[in-house]
Amino acid sequence: MRKCELRDLGRVGYAEAFELQRGLVDRRKRGEIPDQLLILEHPHVVTLGRNGSLANVLASPEVMARAGIEFHQTDRGGDVTYHGPGQVIGYPIFDLREWKRDVVAYVRAIEQAIIGALEEFGIPARREQGATGVWTDRGKVAAIGVHISRWVTSHGLALNLTTDLSYFRYIVPCGLTKPVTSMRELGCQASRGEVVGALARGFGREFGFDEILTSTEKAL
Repeated sequence: MRKCELRDLGRVGYAEAFELQRGLVDRRKRGEIPDQLLILEHPHVVTLGRNGSLANVLASPEVMARAGIEFHQTDRGGDVTYHGPGQVIGYPIFDLREWKRDVVAYVRAIEQAIIGALEEFGIPARREQGATGVWTDRGKVAAIGVHISRWVTSHGLALNLTTDLSYFRYIVPCGLTKPVTSMRELGCQASRGEVVGALARGFGREFGFDEILTSTEKAL
């Protein structure tokens, strides 16, 4: 019987969330905990993945600091992205040895979990060939960047719910000169809780969890 613990952490700084993930990854590798799905929101932050280009950060550190935006280089895949209030961030800490030892299948399953969640709110969404993430006719609604160590995952997805899209002007999102959108911009009035529930169901379907338990523990 496969189970996953969902932890809704609220708003967490990027550096703090990074350390939390590292601790949970270590515990998952040792088999001390089941798979985890962290749900949270970050304050304004721009992050650059290990394959990213600083050329896609369009503002100087001084300009971003004045706008209240932190900057972090990180070990996830992908290029540059923005996180901030109004996003639903999902960080799966999954042991893929208990699912599929296939990185591409893992990313595609995350995309499908998001697509399935959006379908619950009447939002048609899809993949685009050669561009990881989830897309609509109005632009990209969710970004994905992952890290895998000894088949245990970290980092994950950022779904724009009520995000202030003006903050994307500081970057070239994921290195692609394509528009971004949000669920609210697409006319969806769903609450954060409703979206988290839909994502949990999507992850349950795609990763074959028999149950997803909500944990109240926020610390390691």
